[in-house]
Amino acid sequence: MLQGHQSWVFSNKPVILSTATVVGPFEGRGPLANDFDIIHGDSMLGQDSWEKAETELLEEAGRIAIEKANLTKEQVQFMIAGDLMNQITSSSYAARTFAMPYLGVFGACSTSMESLALASLLVDSGGADYVLAGTCSHDSTAEKQFRYPTEYGSQKPPTAQYTVTGAGAAIISKKGKGPVVTSATIGRVIDMGIIDPFNMGAAMAPAAVDTVQAHFRDLNIEPGYYDVIATGDLSKVGYGIANDLFQQHQVPIHETNYVDCGMLIYDYENQEVQSGGSGCGCSAVVTYGHLLNRMRKGEIKRMLIVATGALLSPLEVQQGESIPCIAHAVSIENGA
Repeated sequence: MLQGHQSWVFSNKPVILSTATVVGPFEGRGPLANDFDIIHGDSMLGQDSWEKAETELLEEAGRIAIEKANLTKEQVQFMIAGDLMNQITSSSYAARTFAMPYLGVFGACSTSMESLALASLLVDSGGADYVLAGTCSHDSTAEKQFRYPTEYGSQKPPTAQYTVTGAGAAIISKKGKGPVVTSATIGRVIDMGIIDPFNMGAAMAPAAVDTVQAHFRDLNIEPGYYDVIATGDLSKVGYGIANDLFQQHQVPIHETNYVDCGMLIYDYENQEVQSGGSGCGCSAVVTYGHLLNRMRKGEIKRMLIVATGALLSPLEVQQGESIPCIAHAVSIENGA
């Protein structure tokens, strides 16, 4: 199971039995619109607060994933989920609706792969037959908590990112047809002293590179093993820094199809997103929608998803603290 210092190898290869993605209207105007299950026309989702809307996103994604797997929620033994909100309230309130045993996790924007890695560990070890893994984010809730309320109308620098309004969920099973999870590398907390909450890509890039290097080292493989290596939400600024760091560390990442979910989800020419996308929902909807659809079509055989997260506290940042970051990597292969 444990290989190297920080990687799990799943001998039983847990199956991603189904996935579901639900997004807001802005994401629906991006280039990946055809890969989402539901695109809402109203970012409020008929709710009376942004926070309730975010909870609804995850509830919808979870329900769709369960339905796609031809299961009932009573057959799912555990739900593992988290989000960006204080006390991971969106996920916890969604878990209240599902009424299944719940493990709440927080990895900021790395939560999509943190929850997938833990769900796979449970299934691989025999601790569960079916696990629901999911996460969500909403631009307006994240802006209110971490930066300025949208009503404030503050201008943002080019390094800033646009938080994805969306949720992704997956059902992980010990048997069935679908892509399989073969390994996971759990990241370390990396803090390079960045204090600017409008420059998350730069803050997270070193953590992404550290986890990718650990993955290759623990599993004794090269970047070319994967058809796609996707970081979570470094976007333009962080993506460029990550490439520079890979080059400095002599990691031949350029030989692979290295992409970033934060750069894939929006249309830079027609959408004002500064550096690109971010948020828990970013890597979740791109992976569970676009990338897994490509794998199911046979366009991708193996991919490594490296979800990145900034573990900042608004209070700590206001007090001058720097921003600790983390990245978790999950290896997914075509189970056909």
